[in-house]
Amino acid sequence: MDHHPLATAYTPSTAPTADTAVLLHGLGGWTHNWAALVDLLRTSVHCLALDLPGFGRSAPPPDGRITVAHHASAVAHHLDRTGHRRVHLVGNSLGGLTALHLAARRPDLVATLTLVSPVLPALPPAQALRLALLALPGTPRLYARRLATQSPERQLDDLYRLIYANPARVGPDQRTAEARERLRRAGLPHAPGMLPAGVRALVRTFLRRGPSSPWQQARRITAPTLLVYGREDRLVPFRTAPRAYAAFREARLLTLPDTGHVAMQERPGPVAEALLALIAETHGTRTPSPERRHA
Repeated sequence: MDHHPLATAYTPSTAPTADTAVLLHGLGGWTHNWAALVDLLRTSVHCLALDLPGFGRSAPPPDGRITVAHHASAVAHHLDRTGHRRVHLVGNSLGGLTALHLAARRPDLVATLTLVSPVLPALPPAQALRLALLALPGTPRLYARRLATQSPERQLDDLYRLIYANPARVGPDQRTAEARERLRRAGLPHAPGMLPAGVRALVRTFLRRGPSSPWQQARRITAPTLLVYGREDRLVPFRTAPRAYAAFREARLLTLPDTGHVAMQERPGPVAEALLALIAETHGTRTPSPERRHA
């Protein structure tokens, strides 16, 4: 399977021999979603954030197909090409589902797995059901027209109300960076179709049964796993947290009050603390990595 190179944001640790954390954003996101968490991790681990195919600064896949399996394959290809093994894989939302798929298919690449509000199959809240309508035929065209009538500032206000428990936590620097990125994306011909395509990928994954279903994949994961859930998440129902905790063989569960869908942005401190504790627990049994190269 052919893959375009993925856009990356690499932040080296102040400890040269540190492990590497690989960070996968959610639907419609990009590498900057991890900036607050990276600031807290960089003294202990190298941080490699990736833009998934078609999002951020990564080109869409050559065949135009957006699926969770394709995303996971593209990430695996990047890690193989750059010589990474036994990374600490971290994913949010769609990125969490991608990380789950990768850890199930390529356990050789993953030392630990951290999933922040992973989109696992369950009856979604009302807000998520409205988002799921983007999977219907003809809806992407209507969505693109609606976006064209809204300023980046209005789009951000709507987004923050959806993914944050408290949008007041968004700092001015973050808002400026994300508004600039939305303006840049508006000039890309493929950009309007990416969110609907990502929603369709999630719906297809939800419909899977048998060994390829996300819940069955979770049961096969052998890497120590940290699950992070915000209690005020409007997109991933908090009630799935106990089921997810029971599904993984070696799981830890962090639940955060007054927190929405992007805990790594809204509450980076507790997320960093839990992730670093997970890494410290497993470091003694880590398989040495080859020399690392970065795109």
